[in-house]
Amino acid sequence: MKTTLQKIAEKNSDWVNVCISFGCNKSTAEDLTQEMYLKLATILQNNQNLNIYYNDTEINHFYIYRVLKSLFIDLCRKEAKITKVNIEYLEKFVEEEEIKEYKDIEGKMKQLDTLVDKLYWYDAKVWRLIAEEKMSIAQLSKESGISYYSLYNTYKNVKSLIKNNIQWD
Repeated sequence: MKTTLQKIAEKNSDWVNVCISFGCNKSTAEDLTQEMYLKLATILQNNQNLNIYYNDTEINHFYIYRVLKSLFIDLCRKEAKITKVNIEYLEKFVEEEEIKEYKDIEGKMKQLDTLVDKLYWYDAKVWRLIAEEKMSIAQLSKESGISYYSLYNTYKNVKSLIKNNIQWD
């Protein structure tokens, strides 16, 4: 003798068509049908007295329909919580942000150059050699004969001045 789920599964294509009538595509309808089987198995296992038959042989189609409809409504609610974004809009947004960030950095670099240009020539030269030319303080001290601590203090003071005058986000 067939179990209740086996009898329901005999009409699998009918259940898929019911889901399609709700507005689902075929793959979603098949997924909902599989979920319906899982839900019915749980219900039948937990509720031994539940009878989903019209009579001894015919299954209550309305009950199956209601289970499928509730699963479909649950799916719609889940999808409603998901914000869908058009990919072209997203790409445009990312490009605009990149341009904005680039312009911000470009503006900050101009401020930095202006500030360094206003410095005393010695301070500006030490800053450019260490920061822009990537020369170490020890190497600059060795090549120029200027005290390491003098160069370090000059570099530190210029760096502090830049931090105080240019607001980096």
